[in-house]
Amino acid sequence: MKIAFASKDNIYVNQHFGWCEKFFIYEIDATKSYFINEIDTSLKQDSEIDKLNYKISCLDDSDIVYVLQLGPKASAMVKSAGIYPMQSSGDTQTIKEVIKALQNMMSTQTPLWLKRVMMRGKK
Repeated sequence: MKIAFASKDNIYVNQHFGWCEKFFIYEIDATKSYFINEIDTSLKQDSEIDKLNYKISCLDDSDIVYVLQLGPKASAMVKSAGIYPMQSSGDTQTIKEVIKALQNMMSTQTPLWLKRVMMRGKK
């Protein structure tokens, strides 16, 4: 499963989706994870819709996008693109903590939403 993290530093989930200039892409399963790519999304766009579409197109076929904040319009657009949006609990939550929490969910009683995301990623 691929996860795109909105981050300034590849340590913390500390960027708002619409203002994020970099996404860090990880591949994870229940036991391991590895960093795939850093994606620059700093290219300026003319309109809000263009900006959101551009950022979504940069997510490298991610299954989940994990951000500090996500507005309602962006959330709807991300979902329409087949990506599951998630918000962090604060700007001190680390990418490693999120990965560990997701792996724990994957290896115990996996919630229905995560099962759906995992199945979509296998298609």
